[in-house]
Amino acid sequence: MRGLHALVAVGALAAPAAATAQATAQSAAAGFTPIVDARLRYEGVDQDGLPRDADAVTARMRSGFEYRRGAFAVLAEAEATLAISGRYNSTTNGKTLFPTVADPQTVELNRLQLQYRGLPKTVLTVGRQRINLDDQRFVGSVAWRQNEQTFDAVRLESQALGPVMLDITYAWSDRTIFGIDSATQAISGDNLLASAGVKLGPVTVKGLTFLIDQDEPGKRQFSSQTYGVRAVGAFPLGDTVKLGLIASYARQSDWQGNPNDYRADYWLGEAALTAAGVTLTGGYEVLGAGRGQGRDRGGAGTAFQTPLATAHKFQGWADKFLTTPANGIRDLYASAGYALPKTPAGPVSLLVAWHRFDSDRLSIDYGTEWNAQIGVKPSKRISLLAKFAAYDANRFATDTTKLWLELDYVL
Repeated sequence: MRGLHALVAVGALAAPAAATAQATAQSAAAGFTPIVDARLRYEGVDQDGLPRDADAVTARMRSGFEYRRGAFAVLAEAEATLAISGRYNSTTNGKTLFPTVADPQTVELNRLQLQYRGLPKTVLTVGRQRINLDDQRFVGSVAWRQNEQTFDAVRLESQALGPVMLDITYAWSDRTIFGIDSATQAISGDNLLASAGVKLGPVTVKGLTFLIDQDEPGKRQFSSQTYGVRAVGAFPLGDTVKLGLIASYARQSDWQGNPNDYRADYWLGEAALTAAGVTLTGGYEVLGAGRGQGRDRGGAGTAFQTPLATAHKFQGWADKFLTTPANGIRDLYASAGYALPKTPAGPVSLLVAWHRFDSDRLSIDYGTEWNAQIGVKPSKRISLLAKFAAYDANRFATDTTKLWLELDYVL
């Protein structure tokens, strides 16, 4: 879903500021709001090297409520996923002859949080919660999968320091997408997720710190410390033309119980031009290969990793690079999107994207990928989606095609 994100990211960066600016006014409000979020989806996968194709039909329901009184709000939400057709490897059902569709059948408490808005331009949230930072490249809820990723955490969002926006989270548990039957249903650790930003005219600049601690066996190689900077700008080029720019850099190294000793860099440059409903996007993203010491120099687990990200949004929808290969990855991508706000069927959005993947070290041609989707919103509460991904492997993974058909209902 990368293609339209340059301009969307501007709004995402401004969201914490908008939320904190309204905190005082909203603190006086009181009321009960039900939560109903349902999704029915077909996901078909044809992957070379596996004897069977996946045909997954799953249904997901999130339900709960939010109650607000004065400066406080309590939110509780359950989540359940049903495998209507189980012809796929859910990661927990043992059907390894099928391609993976990471939507296991499960029932869980998705969110249970207490929020306080009694301080000026500040929101404090405690409990199991959804956390989406910026474009979700480093931290996100993985909302594409049926079972959402949430965090047991304390989060402070504040603009009480005038032009400086603060977003600081301490999370002691990552509640993963893999469900109650998985050994990695939850990953404990001491995680610090922090940013400080300032708006300079049309540009918002943020400093980033991510200290990720993965305590569970088999996950410790993802413990890392990452420090970076991100700049997002939106520039009008006329009454109907806009230019969006994103630039980001980060440096990552091992932390806490990580058995590796490495350093790796991250780079991103992206530009998006929007006019008359058309958005053309081009970008280049690098998750660098590690420069380690001794036996760790260039070994497995030493490339730049983003284990808490909504990784499906990046590097192609076929999900071949959810974990960065040892030699890193360079992603050259371009996309074209078109939004039709008024049609007989409701608002319609179209997107086509292309990726070329290479290694960061040794100049390995991994492969290319095409993505396409069409979304229709026939009513305020209902949306329809058809989506396709085709990965053409060269020297990494295998040829894979995926097709999704989806119906969403949100109360």
